[in-house]
Amino acid sequence: MQRYCLALDLINTSNHIEEYEKYHKNIPEAITKSIKEAGITNLEIYRIGTRLFMILEAKDDFTFEKKALMDANNPEVQRWEELMWQFQKPLKEAKEGEKWIVLNKIFQL
Repeated sequence: MQRYCLALDLINTSNHIEEYEKYHKNIPEAITKSIKEAGITNLEIYRIGTRLFMILEAKDDFTFEKKALMDANNPEVQRWEELMWQFQKPLKEAKEGEKWIVLNKIFQL
């Protein structure tokens, strides 16, 4: 089992934050299906202010490259990503076109 922590920011308006959270109360079935088919076994998103943190647990054969390829070939995922991008903004450390950034683990008890 693999575990990752990722970060992303939201656009800083109460409307954007409220609407983003509203969408995440009822994720489309096609999106949850694509997540599971990629080998992700648990996915949680937390927010403080405009900062989002995602904790992702996946099977040993999961890769972000494989997930990206699956997503690129799934029109429903592409529509969802376009919709979510209206609320999201990249961290200053992000490369061109990069959304969620994988954080470096610096401590574990």
